[in-house]
Amino acid sequence: MSYIWQDFNIKTFPAETVVFRDGVFCPEISTLGSPVIDKNYDLPVHIIYVGELSGKNNLDIEIKENVKNQAVFLSVRVNVNSLADFSVSVKNNGIGSDLRGFVVIQNQGNVKFNADAYHLAVNTGIFIKSRLVAYKNSTSELNGVAHIYKYCENARSDIQMSAIAEEGAKIIFRPVQKISAVPESAAHSANIAHYSAPQIQYLHESGLVDYEIRDVLKEAFMNNIDW
Repeated sequence: MSYIWQDFNIKTFPAETVVFRDGVFCPEISTLGSPVIDKNYDLPVHIIYVGELSGKNNLDIEIKENVKNQAVFLSVRVNVNSLADFSVSVKNNGIGSDLRGFVVIQNQGNVKFNADAYHLAVNTGIFIKSRLVAYKNSTSELNGVAHIYKYCENARSDIQMSAIAEEGAKIIFRPVQKISAVPESAAHSANIAHYSAPQIQYLHESGLVDYEIRDVLKEAFMNNIDW
């Protein structure tokens, strides 16, 4: 797992792992055979999806109904240089089980990202935080829908989207909640991040020049993981 940290700065911890690189499953560094979780594990499950993306890519995650109180984490860190369509689907049937996802997309081309969260049992949690670095003249569309179905009370749901954008970047955000049962909590949000004058002044006074400050702030935006 060390190369994942070195190449992509993914936070690793003791876990059962499912690893994808450039959209391809990597069985040699995974402890599980797929992102379908059909039993309980003593450790959390960590699904890791990294690399370069182009064309259409799908990641389908499912927590089965016989799984209880299982912690699942999703770390996505991908680059898009041309054209990519990337979809993440999470189906949570596991009572008391939570999935917490952190998605980072660096886009220099044209990307469409879809996150679909399905609460299919009572007391399920799905939290997906997406962060986009939209480079100059890129086009990005981020969609997120949380479905809380009837009789699936006490769901905990959050769809967050945030971006930093260079000149000429075009961004569309669509976070949505579709709620048919009373949740414990349900939220969605979208924003463009802005850096404060005191942050920039502090980095200037530390001896950094403008392009170094941009790089530091970009890395801080991408790597400040709050599960």
